[in-house]
Amino acid sequence: MEEVIHTVEKWMNSNLITIQKSMTIKDAMKIATEQNQTELPIIDNGSIMGVFRVHEVVNYLQEHSVMDDVTRIMSLNYRVLNDRILMRQVTDVPVYIINEDEKLIGSISDKELTYFQRFLIEELDKREESLRWYQLVFDTAYEGLTVVDENGIIRLFNQAYSRYTGVPKGKAVGMHAVNVIDNTRLPVVLKTGVPERSQPHNLQGQNVIVHRIPIWENNKIIGAAGILVYEGVSEIYQVIQRMEQLDVQKNQSPIAYKTVNEPEACVKFEDILGESPVISEPKKMARKAAKSQAAVLITGESGVGKEQFAKAIHYGCSTRHGNFISVNCAAIPDGLMESELFGYAKGAFTGADKDGKIGKFELAHNGTIFLDEIGDMPLAMQAKILRVLQEKKVERVGGHQSTPVNFRLITATNKDLPQLVRTGEFREDLFYRLYVIPLSIPPLRDRKEDIPIIVSHKLQALAKTYDVKEKTIDQKLLQMMHTYHWPGNIRELMNVLERLFVLTDGDHITFDELPELEQTNTASQEMQSYSPSHHNHLGRRKELLEEASKEEQELIERTLRKVQGNKSQAAKLLGMSRSTLYNKLSRYKKI
Repeated sequence: MEEVIHTVEKWMNSNLITIQKSMTIKDAMKIATEQNQTELPIIDNGSIMGVFRVHEVVNYLQEHSVMDDVTRIMSLNYRVLNDRILMRQVTDVPVYIINEDEKLIGSISDKELTYFQRFLIEELDKREESLRWYQLVFDTAYEGLTVVDENGIIRLFNQAYSRYTGVPKGKAVGMHAVNVIDNTRLPVVLKTGVPERSQPHNLQGQNVIVHRIPIWENNKIIGAAGILVYEGVSEIYQVIQRMEQLDVQKNQSPIAYKTVNEPEACVKFEDILGESPVISEPKKMARKAAKSQAAVLITGESGVGKEQFAKAIHYGCSTRHGNFISVNCAAIPDGLMESELFGYAKGAFTGADKDGKIGKFELAHNGTIFLDEIGDMPLAMQAKILRVLQEKKVERVGGHQSTPVNFRLITATNKDLPQLVRTGEFREDLFYRLYVIPLSIPPLRDRKEDIPIIVSHKLQALAKTYDVKEKTIDQKLLQMMHTYHWPGNIRELMNVLERLFVLTDGDHITFDELPELEQTNTASQEMQSYSPSHHNHLGRRKELLEEASKEEQELIERTLRKVQGNKSQAAKLLGMSRSTLYNKLSRYKKI
């Protein structure tokens, strides 16, 4: 179809003005003048036999008569093309178009060629726009996507696949798939032409489900596509549960699927939501840590999900069959910390349980102990913890017998431990015992691109928890979440979502339904600024817009520095037109 559109027949001037071979020069000149033409084809029985050119008449008439027929001045120097020829083959004009019977049916002049060139420009613009959308979809897809050519060379590779493999997108393109993707079977699919759908695959130590699809053209394999569909088995179970829910809604008997019996609090790495590079890197390092028994120190602000990482490491290693014991060091009074961690013997002190009490370290035997907020542990207790780590034995308060313990140690803090070491508030020898595999978890404000997927999963979980229909969220509210600073991180986002879910009567959560929150709660006060109440909403909205403008200005400035001031390049990287960029620069007075 495309070839037909681009043939000369579709673009030629079919209302062609012609002259007969019997016509006189005088009559031909009259027609040419009236029609404002400098060249006319001369035909005989519908076929072109020559051309009449006005500029040749002057010289001819110096010695001849205007009543001579046009064949006396006819030129045989002209260009003819078949009507099936493509427009891209037209290099000079005018050119005359003939059909298979060699009858003259039209011509291509500057006018038609200009129309065709305009058409090509418009088509190119449309294709560039389509290509831009394809690239956006390809790069922003949560699923890892890659395409290889017939030789197994990677031609397309999206950001999600880059996060899974650890190979930068720019480096992967042009390399052979076997050098980028662990255990890849794309070369096998290229060889056999047989698709491999929903296949298990181990990639960088992580179990995923993949599709491998051959790409055919003209009965020949020209490449193959690889798609990472699911990350681990928990996503598959979630899909099965949703399918069962659909069957229930249709009053059908749900299909009975065998599920894996796991502890209710079991957390897998795929349960840690987010695909941004800043969260993918610690997830990748944590998976490696899970394969060892080395101590892990998790750092990050309050509410970023440090315990989620600790649980994922526990359930991803050999300790998963033992207990996961979590201890918040900041929540236990100093006087009770020792008995909580080590336990106590019978009659150890007044008011003690008559049978004594087992401590957290003993409970964590052959499992994991997670010491959260380790930076708040008193110095005296730090010395005792160090001794347990060195000797792998504990002695209960008031007891005289040591008990061997074997546990995986994971600690976490939102404080600067090296600084505490320098100020003498934390033991240096203990610090280096803990600081074997460090994991730094980024705050939510540094990975706001993960907010939509977190919101989606949380709303689904809330619908299941409250046994109601799933609710959707308004785009404006989601946009507002992108501008908010989130001092409480993931924990704050989860609480806000549950509050919205519970207090929204309908199935769609909108900006106008965000409630007034208690003035006494700091986090609530922050979110209250989003409330639609007119007495405080407008002021906060102005602040948010100012914050967004400041962030935008800083982004533009960083981009301009990156491209050394080239505004065209900067506009392209920022995803805006050059005129839009100039308008913004003018607004920020940066031109």
